[in-house]
Amino acid sequence: MTKAFPNIAKWLKNLGTMLLKMGTTFITHITANLRRYFQDIVPEDVDSLSPVPTLPALPALPHLAGPVLNLGGGGPDVEAAIQWMIHQVRGGTNCATKVNVVVLRTYGNHDYNRVIYDMKGVKSVDTLIISNRNDANRTEIVDKIRRADVIFVAGGDQCQYIRNWKGTKLEAAVNSVYARGGGVGGTSAGAMIQSEFVYDACASSEEGIETKDALEDPYQDITFTYNFFKWRYLGGTIVDTHFDRRKRMGRIMAFIARQIQDGKAKRALGIAISEETSVVIDKYGIAKVMGRGAAYLVLGDHPPEICKPRTPLTFHDYKIWRIPRGDTFDLKNLPTKGYYLRSVKRGRFSSDPY
Repeated sequence: MTKAFPNIAKWLKNLGTMLLKMGTTFITHITANLRRYFQDIVPEDVDSLSPVPTLPALPALPHLAGPVLNLGGGGPDVEAAIQWMIHQVRGGTNCATKVNVVVLRTYGNHDYNRVIYDMKGVKSVDTLIISNRNDANRTEIVDKIRRADVIFVAGGDQCQYIRNWKGTKLEAAVNSVYARGGGVGGTSAGAMIQSEFVYDACASSEEGIETKDALEDPYQDITFTYNFFKWRYLGGTIVDTHFDRRKRMGRIMAFIARQIQDGKAKRALGIAISEETSVVIDKYGIAKVMGRGAAYLVLGDHPPEICKPRTPLTFHDYKIWRIPRGDTFDLKNLPTKGYYLRSVKRGRFSSDPY
């Protein structure tokens, strides 16, 4: 019996820790969602924000070995993907150069600092919590970002990122890091804002629209942001995350159909990433899947049969590639084989899309 008591005490301690983390996460999400409704900018205003400002010249900064991208699918981070980005930017695993990393978020903590600082080739790490447009235009904050070599956007709320950062000097600063060969990455919402077409979730909750609802009506509570970051090799794409766990195939199909139906593109490519998984993209446009799961490429290359408000989606023959961990694909030239076809008819899959 005496051995049982320490085990019970340990179990109770672990339970208390777990409940505390759950409570903290719940409060964080509640706070984030409340913050949405006290913003001065409404969803309809997002795309009419001012253009990206021009920044004054800084003393010459070193050109880096990228640019590279890291798109994380949410959940526990793929630390190897962040390390890959750092090595690519500094010139290789054995290069003597060390880099400065800046983590961006609108709320949260500084936990990334310790994790990233312990990685090879890192000189410094700084987390900047930028929750309003005034801060996103402050000279001291913008200059910290401009002097970074690697930018990583934490998970959170893509609507808040867009409302608070789009059209600010912060956006221009991130652009400047990429332009001189730096690395830009993010996870969850921080990855979703990297594509040309961004599902911004400004008309729904922070978690966003669910597959069933998106297929039943591809317009209800579904809004997009355009002309945010414009990265080479991500033109014509829309990124989605938490893909397998939250069963998001249907919603990315709806997002793709909307881009074509609304005249934004003749074809659109979804890059859908599982949790605990990252897609890293080198300076030549070669992407690799890292982590525990898979990524999916979902291509719509023709107009939808039916895509209109208050009507279930019908779209025949999406081309889908499932890319397992360790495999690569070329974003400049998508493969012409290896895909399977799936259709949506009146809001229902023709067969299992996974």
